Amino acid sequence: MNNRSTCNAMIAMLGLTSLFAAHADAKAPAKKFNLSHWKITLPMDADNNGKVDEVDVKKIRRYSHPDFFFLDEQGYMVFAAPNKATTTSGSSNTRSELRQMIRGTNTKIKTKSPKNNFAIAAHPNATSFGDIGGKLTATLKVDHVALNAGHPDKNPAYSVVVGQIHAGKDQRLIDEGNGFGWGNEPIKIYYKKWPDHDTGSVFWNYERNLPKTDPNRTDIALPVWGNTWENPDDPKDQGIALGEEFSYIINVHENVMYLTFYSAKLGVVNYEIDLSTAADDNDHPQGYAGDWFYFKAGAYNQCSTKDDEGGWYTACPGTGDWNTDKANGDYTQVSFSRVVLSSSEAPK
Repeated sequence: MNNRSTCNAMIAMLGLTSLFAAHADAKAPAKKFNLSHWKITLPMDADNNGKVDEVDVKKIRRYSHPDFFFLDEQGYMVFAAPNKATTTSGSSNTRSELRQMIRGTNTKIKTKSPKNNFAIAAHPNATSFGDIGGKLTATLKVDHVALNAGHPDKNPAYSVVVGQIHAGKDQRLIDEGNGFGWGNEPIKIYYKKWPDHDTGSVFWNYERNLPKTDPNRTDIALPVWGNTWENPDDPKDQGIALGEEFSYIINVHENVMYLTFYSAKLGVVNYEIDLSTAADDNDHPQGYAGDWFYFKAGAYNQCSTKDDEGGWYTACPGTGDWNTDKANGDYTQVSFSRVVLSSSEAPK
C-alpha cells in the first residue's frame, strides 16, 4: 500500500472522510473568498469524538462540505444547518458558521488569547489585543429557514442568525467579579420568515451584558426591514423575500458600533450604539467595556429541537438524517456573495 493509500485508509478509519475529503477542493469557498482569518464550525461530528467539528484557518483553504459549506454554481458561499445535528457545548442550536481568527495560521497564539480577539478602546488593556475594534462587511441571501416548529409562538422559531459579534466567555473575568466574561452578544443579525408569509423580516438584537441569573439578561430587538421577532404580522412589501440579497456592515470604531444595512428594494438603515456604556437602565453600566470580541458569519439555525420551558427552545422537528430533514424543510441555508474583514473606520 502506497503512502496516499495508507493516509486515506487512516482517515476513513478515524471517521474523517467527510471532513477532509479530496473532492472538497473544487467547491472550496476559499477559492473565491478570503478566509485567511476565519475558521468554521460545522453541524456534525465526523470524527466521533463527541464534539462539533471545526476546520481551522490552514485547512479551510482547501475545504468544502457537499451539504453544509460549499461554493455553488453562481459563486455564492453556502452555509446550511439542519435542525437536528451536533451542536457546540453552550448551545442547543446547530450552525455552519465562520469564527474570526485574527491570529491567522499562527497557532502559537491561543484561540482565546487577546492577540486573537479584539476589544473596544475603553478596555483597560485595549492595546494588548489583536485589534481595537474591527469591521465586517457582508452581502447575502437567505435561501431557506426551518418550516416547522413545535412552539411557533416562541421568538426564535423560523429564524436564522446571519452575523454577530460574540463577547468571549471567560471564567477568569467572571471570577474577578468585574461584570464581564459571560459570553453575551452585543449584536446578532436575524432573518425570520413565517411559513405563510411571502417575505421575512431582518432585525438585530443587543443582549444586555448581564449574567444568566439576571432576569434582565434579555435581547433587545431592533427592526431593520419588516418586524422584530415577536411580531407575527406579515411584513409584505416592507420585508425581504427568500433569495433576495441584502447587506450589512458592522463597524466597531473606538467604542462605538456603527451599523449599516442596505437593500436594493428598501434602501439604507443605520444604527449606532456606544458599547462602553449601558444601552438602557437595565444594562451593565459599562456595557461591554471589559470584554473581548470576535466576529461570526454564516447560518446559525435558531430552530432548536429542544422542548423545554425556556424561550429559546422551539421544539423544532428533525431526524438527524440530512436528506430526510432537508426534504421535510427542517433546516436553514444562507448564501453569501461577500464576506470581508477589515480594520475599523471612523464614520464619515
